Amino acid sequence: VQLQASGGGLVQPGGSLRLSCAASGSILSMNAMGWYRQAPGKQRDMVAIITSGGSTAYADSVKGRFTISRDSAKNTVYLQMNSLKPEDTAVYYCNALAIAGTYWGQGTQVTVSS
Repeated sequence: VQLQASGGGLVQPGGSLRLSCAASGSILSMNAMGWYRQAPGKQRDMVAIITSGGSTAYADSVKGRFTISRDSAKNTVYLQMNSLKPEDTAVYYCNALAIAGTYWGQGTQVTVSS
């Protein structure tokens, strides 16, 4: 499984971005897909996940601001990020959890700064 993340960039506080993660295979075959982020000098943390059944979960720090969704026809998972804060600055990674293993995309940089 190959994952291609895109959509990062520089945005002002309060702004929005939408990240995309295109998978080389069917995302419905994955047990779950998600987004993680890693800020400089910090560990990689879960941001949002969506299971094969469509259930979602979010880190407390992004609840109410971020939304994970998927388009199974396009084999793509999205992360809509609203009301962005400077502390959201990080490299965002797409993740897929399958029976065969765990897969990671290459990461996309999100910088929130005025």
